[in-house]
Amino acid sequence: MRQTLLSLMTGAMLCASAALAAPLEGDKTYEMLFRNGTLDTVSRDAELVYSRTVNNSLKPEAAERDTGDIALSFREGEAVMALLEFRQDGKHRKLGAFPASVGNPMIMYFYETVVRDMAEAAGGSPFYIRNRVKEALVKPSDIVSGEAVIDGEVVETRTIRMLPFAGDPNVDRMRGFGDLELRVTMSDAVPGWYMSLEAEASGGAVYRNTLAFDRLDVAQ
Repeated sequence: MRQTLLSLMTGAMLCASAALAAPLEGDKTYEMLFRNGTLDTVSRDAELVYSRTVNNSLKPEAAERDTGDIALSFREGEAVMALLEFRQDGKHRKLGAFPASVGNPMIMYFYETVVRDMAEAAGGSPFYIRNRVKEALVKPSDIVSGEAVIDGEVVETRTIRMLPFAGDPNVDRMRGFGDLELRVTMSDAVPGWYMSLEAEASGGAVYRNTLAFDRLDVAQ
């Protein structure tokens, strides 16, 4: 059986406006982004498949290398583990194993790949970049309410926007990454909680990384 959210990507995927934004305290921002229990209701025989698309004008070869599918499956044991695997052109590469009880590790994979991509393309210390991103994850933010269409039904969504380098004194040295924006859109109607995770620099002209939930499959 295959459940797909491809219809979600057609038409107006996210109908939100700043007028619907509500302030969220820093600890609440983190709790929503790293929500516990998001995998509890997903069958252990299932596989969540996400599509990752990368555009990188500074490192186009890296964008080609990193565009593909990310599959999340489960391994039973004393503790159930969530396994991540990168797939591209019939080739599979394991990305790691994480306790499923904690929540969906796609959020960690997302921000770590953004840190790596920026360090690789713009230079600079990955430790500095990672620290700025981590700080953004716990800062107060606005949460924007919206709607999406899933299999013909309108569902509620919530989006958090983060600007990790806003006001950073080093933005002029970041080769277009200084205005990096991270957007995470979530919905209870999506298995695993995350509908899309996006990073964009210079309006996408320098960098865009989109990680979007695609479908629910039976594990291979």
